Amino acid sequence: MKRKGTNIDATSLQSRMADAYGIPKDVALGMPILTVTGNSELCLENYRGIQEYTDTLIRIQTKTGQIKLHGTCLKVEYYTNDEMKVTGRLHSVEYQ
Repeated sequence: MKRKGTNIDATSLQSRMADAYGIPKDVALGMPILTVTGNSELCLENYRGIQEYTDTLIRIQTKTGQIKLHGTCLKVEYYTNDEMKVTGRLHSVEYQ
C-alpha cells in the first residue's frame, strides 16, 4: 500500500537492495538484457514470451514490460526459455 506523497514501490526497494548487496539487477529483478550487434542482430535474455511476430514487428513480454522491435525481414533465429536471437534489419527498439 502506498501512502500519499511517497514513491516507494517494490521494484525500487529491490533495486536498492541489489545495489547494497552488489547483486546484478538482471538477477535480482529479472530485468531483460539486450545485446545488439549493429543493426542486424539482437539477443534478448530474461523474457516471458512473444506477443506478436511479423517480419516488421516483434513484440516481446518481459517481467518489467514490453519490448517492440521494428524493422524489415525480422526473424527469430532461435529461442529457449531464457534467451532469443532476432536477425534482420533493425530500425528501432521500443520499451513500454
